[in-house]
Amino acid sequence: MTQFLKVCAIIATMDGAPAMANDAAIMFDYDGTFDDATFAIEDAIISKGLVIDYRSHTGEMLERTRADVGSDVVIFDAADVFLFCSATVSRQVMEADPMNVVHCPYSIFVADQAGKVTIGFRDYPDGPMQVVEDLLTEIVEEAISF
Repeated sequence: MTQFLKVCAIIATMDGAPAMANDAAIMFDYDGTFDDATFAIEDAIISKGLVIDYRSHTGEMLERTRADVGSDVVIFDAADVFLFCSATVSRQVMEADPMNVVHCPYSIFVADQAGKVTIGFRDYPDGPMQVVEDLLTEIVEEAISF
């Protein structure tokens, strides 16, 4: 399963839990609109000197294809996933274990379900990947305090 599909699976299983959902994602409530949250996340990523490689409009895709797959369920009012990497952090975790490449690029999602905006990212394995989790936490905390 690709990183993108894993992120989609995490988002699709979100049930509004305040901290963890199925031990797969670390989530934070955002007190503001979806647009404000996506702007804050984008700004926080860029302020770390990182480049956003791709912004997936996952919510739009799910809504656009809802009828095509035979569903009448609206999952999100909006949901985007930001994909990016850090040369410094990536080198650190891949020097510790080259197979940590499986975790790259890193992603942060923003999702709106019935007006409740959540920002989060996957829970990385203990060990060298903790530095990635720390970076993502810093980015989200900066966005939340924006």
